[in-house]
Amino acid sequence: QVQLVESGGGLVQSGGSLRLSCATSERTFIRSAMAWFRQAPRKEREFVAGISRNGATTNYADSVKGRFTIARDGVKNAVYLQMNSLKPEDTAVYFCAAASVPYAVQAQRAYEYWGQGTQVTVSS
Repeated sequence: QVQLVESGGGLVQSGGSLRLSCATSERTFIRSAMAWFRQAPRKEREFVAGISRNGATTNYADSVKGRFTIARDGVKNAVYLQMNSLKPEDTAVYFCAAASVPYAVQAQRAYEYWGQGTQVTVSS
């Protein structure tokens, strides 16, 4: 059974930073493009950032460009989301996802595996 385990969420003030982590098995990690999605209260889940299987290509939602950075670590089989200059509108449950394709895409249906989510709350 494939598992994606997120950590690093919490409460932070506006303008602050958090780093989310997502750990998985080596087999899943080397086969997958990885991405972060988020779901705010009463809103649909949306794409935040993605990274290709080889780590060379990243893509971001316009709302987080210049503030968030996605990275992957082939030693730890983990993907990270560094979030800086956080805003109250970034408040959401953040989900890690894996897709058995070379490049991360924004379509949720492309992702076969999902984590349980981690809450990020940004206070004003």
